[in-house]
Amino acid sequence: MSSEEQEPVKTICPYCGVGCGIQVMPGEEPSDMRFMPWGDAPVNDGRVCIKGGAATQVVDHEDRLTTPQIKEDGEFREATWEEAYERIVEEMEGIREEFGPDAMGFFGSSKTMNEENYLLQKLARRYGTNNVDNCTRMCHASTVWALRTSLGAGAMTNSMEDLQNEADVLWIQGANPAEQHPIANSNYFRQAVLDGATVIQVDPHANKTTRSFDIEETERHQHLQLEPGTDIPLLNIVLKTVLENDWVDEEFVEERTEGIEHLRETLEDFDKEAAAEECGVPLEDIELAAEKYAKADNAAIFTGMGMSQHTCGVDNVQNEINLALITGNLGRPGTGVNPLRGQNNVQGTSDVGAMPNVLPGYQLVDDDEARESVEDVWGFEIPDEPGLTNVEITGAIGEQIQGMYVMGENPIMSEPNANHVADLLDELNFLVVQDIFMTETAEYADVLLPATTWAERGGTVTNTDRRVQRMRGVEKVHENTKHDLEILCEVGTRLFGEGFDFDTPEEVFEELRQVCPSYHGMTYDALGEEGIHWPCYEPGDEGDQFLYEDSFDTESGLGHIEGVTHQPPKEVPDDEYPLILTTARLEEHYNTGTMSRRSPRLNNQYPENFVDVHPNDAERYGIEDGETIKVKSRRGEIELEAHVTEDIKEGVIWTTPHFAAASANRLTNDVLDERAKIPEYKAAAAEIEVGVEPSGSENAPADD
Repeated sequence: MSSEEQEPVKTICPYCGVGCGIQVMPGEEPSDMRFMPWGDAPVNDGRVCIKGGAATQVVDHEDRLTTPQIKEDGEFREATWEEAYERIVEEMEGIREEFGPDAMGFFGSSKTMNEENYLLQKLARRYGTNNVDNCTRMCHASTVWALRTSLGAGAMTNSMEDLQNEADVLWIQGANPAEQHPIANSNYFRQAVLDGATVIQVDPHANKTTRSFDIEETERHQHLQLEPGTDIPLLNIVLKTVLENDWVDEEFVEERTEGIEHLRETLEDFDKEAAAEECGVPLEDIELAAEKYAKADNAAIFTGMGMSQHTCGVDNVQNEINLALITGNLGRPGTGVNPLRGQNNVQGTSDVGAMPNVLPGYQLVDDDEARESVEDVWGFEIPDEPGLTNVEITGAIGEQIQGMYVMGENPIMSEPNANHVADLLDELNFLVVQDIFMTETAEYADVLLPATTWAERGGTVTNTDRRVQRMRGVEKVHENTKHDLEILCEVGTRLFGEGFDFDTPEEVFEELRQVCPSYHGMTYDALGEEGIHWPCYEPGDEGDQFLYEDSFDTESGLGHIEGVTHQPPKEVPDDEYPLILTTARLEEHYNTGTMSRRSPRLNNQYPENFVDVHPNDAERYGIEDGETIKVKSRRGEIELEAHVTEDIKEGVIWTTPHFAAASANRLTNDVLDERAKIPEYKAAAAEIEVGVEPSGSENAPADD
């Protein structure tokens, strides 16, 4: 059949969490598939960002892994699938026998389907451990913790559509949607402002989001450019201003919340003037923002990794929840606290239980009733204590951890203090990696399994506003690759004999529905092309566009308010490292770059990393715009080009994690939030060295 006679296949973009629908047109050869717009796609109405339009460029890239490989004497050799499976089973059985099941760690992937992550976490628990996690630990673990404990569910409370239609004020803190969620920003946020809404942006960095709301003849955008790590003081100013001016929704607070007295006590002696000075933002600007939010009919908070990636990340998000609760901005359209998820399936990967403390549907592993209900379906006992998080797994290599099973992740690039992570992986007894490219982590593998790309297989993914959607595959490009689902079923069957006998993603989804209450009412037929928002408890439910209309999903049914106090970053500037380093992403690239850096269209936009430096700092150090400099922290150093700009505050430098030769994560701090175990990516002490000669190319891709 010629390409003219074939029909395009409707699927979902493999990049960010907005969940844009796209089409893939098959070619005469499998490798000839190309992007096509999907004009009436439910989330994006056919619009795509630069990444979505370039998504098919990586499907048949020359770097694709195409055959299994086994490492012998420090070198990879090609192997058969039978050899690879035998080695995996032998090693995993040996580790369990000698060291116990908790000596293995399992990494899910937010770039793979719900069904595949469901199987991976089931495999871990059948092996006998809860040591399974995914990249939500690196981006929104603290958000999930705070939302789940204070409201009930670790996800957006509202949908994009109702927020665009109903919100009067959009409070965007620690997120840069114009770069990281471009279609959400243009289709929903900017359109809301054009229709009359107001945006309050809280971010240390002026960026594309800032400029996207610079709309002629309006004053409906306010940017509070605070110092990194001062989100709690800023929000405490807002909260105290609301309390002082009686802008509290007393009826809502009385009927639907608990804990406001603790908040009042926490703020009783709070000094707003001193806090504003610490934030580096005029007090009157913060008070004006407080008034705009509190007096809006419907105000919505959007939160991102600028809030979550701190050792006080849980408290950061708790303070956003406090603001929403005391003003009654929850439980109806156009309100809520809404984390913008970074990867196309980071929400779903968490939903289906690829986390060490929860089973599918965020049921706690130490909840006897919940655990037993899942055991009834699975037919085996589940460990009753939470396992290690991904950063704890890598940190325990050489002690508790002897082996790791990594599906589509690259901890060497994605975890902080990356040089140390590489040293640890070098000590690991056994590592199996299944992926589409030879990533930095894959180079350390003992067994390497070639998987298929997003365009070659089907399944479901869940976007940032809880919409479960179907991805549909075209056809396999390389004959000797296998779908992640097929690999996991084979490994599980060889290890355990039963429980992993699935032929299609739909069969896996049918079992998932039995153990995940919020997905129970969904079927592949019901998902269709529109998808369904969870929770969808019974067949025929249309899903909820917003949560908590009548009560919160907490033990008391009440929303939890809790006062929090400022905690500075664990590293602050000193004589040796006098600057603050903070990090974020670019629109043209995706996390640490495995796919985007292999796309010619995307790589041409930004082929190398750079660092933003304030003009006053550039003058003090003697830095010229475009000059190569060295940025150092206590954990490492990188060389990159300096961009002299007022987008960043004096004393702060800003860079990205996308580029292998100069990754920010060689510098970032691996200290953790004590509860959510998320690292502090957003603030580290740093120093600059000038007079550096450029050293080689930065074109080597890294992993996402």
